[in-house]
Amino acid sequence: MALRVTPRGGRDAIDGVETLSDGRSVLKVRVRAVADAGEANRAVTELLAKSLRVPKAAVQLTSGATSRLKQVAISGDPVALDQALRAVTSANKPTK
Repeated sequence: MALRVTPRGGRDAIDGVETLSDGRSVLKVRVRAVADAGEANRAVTELLAKSLRVPKAAVQLTSGATSRLKQVAISGDPVALDQALRAVTSANKPTK
């Protein structure tokens, strides 16, 4: 799953799906943690695990450790993960 992360974002939240200028869709995530010593990455994986109701160990950062654009792999039942992700993104649609 592709993410666009905002560290020091004021709150821990999933803000919905965003389309980047190159056409890629990413999940917008903000965390209060600073981007120092992996704190923001840890906060992102914990937020995703909590929001998708999976163990923390099920969320693995696969690329982008030092970038705002990240890739994560999430282990679990694909149907349950899809439903949880749809629920989270529909509840947190950004306002224009």
